[in-house]
Amino acid sequence: MERLEYDQLLNAGVHFGHLKKKWNPKMRQYIFMERNGKHIIDLNKTISCSDKAAKAMKQIVKSGRKILFVATKKQARDTVAKMAQSVNMPYVTERWLGGMMTNFSTIRKSVKKMQTIERMLNDGSLTSVTKKEKLTLTRERDKLNKVLGGIANLNRIPSAIFIVDTPKEHIALTEARKLGMTVFALVDTNADPGQVDFPIPANDDSSKSINLLTSFLTDAIKEGLEERKSAKESKESAPEAKATAK
Repeated sequence: MERLEYDQLLNAGVHFGHLKKKWNPKMRQYIFMERNGKHIIDLNKTISCSDKAAKAMKQIVKSGRKILFVATKKQARDTVAKMAQSVNMPYVTERWLGGMMTNFSTIRKSVKKMQTIERMLNDGSLTSVTKKEKLTLTRERDKLNKVLGGIANLNRIPSAIFIVDTPKEHIALTEARKLGMTVFALVDTNADPGQVDFPIPANDDSSKSINLLTSFLTDAIKEGLEERKSAKESKESAPEAKATAK
């Protein structure tokens, strides 16, 4: 697993924090200096924290568990959804519904409703309904899919959550902590890193910064998934090898 380079972070603007007046004093250890009224994040801390987070994520997926990606802010939404899809991880990028994790059984019912409508629209069983009724169902399906599509295949509460901008996603963070999920997050200078198991100090307002760090973590997840696959294949081929030897 390769490390992030200092210049990469610098070019992506990862070091730019918020205005000093917006800072959270608990971020003090991750701040390098103040310049023109803004805090500058210590990129050496970003590198070491991202390494720890990547290794932990790798182990989680290697053991067959899931990590939920959460980022509903405009500059993070598309990147995070794309990255999560690339490693088959669940994601929420439109809006977090209160109780999405703490009231998971109710959310599952909404997902099943969405899937039922989808099936009805595709299998030709709606021949007796009017065009208007079909249009209503299509709109309902689209509305549900927009919010729940990223967790449609999630059958149980994931082991971990990755959040971009914890102050914005405070409801998701609260639910994750309540359920004992491992929390990974990009934390800017206005956040409380103490609420996160694996905080990564970084600019969470820049799409370049978000893209670079999310991509780095996703690569670690890919490695974990590949190692899990290789271990599984080796285990399956072992009995065959023994049988051949006999």
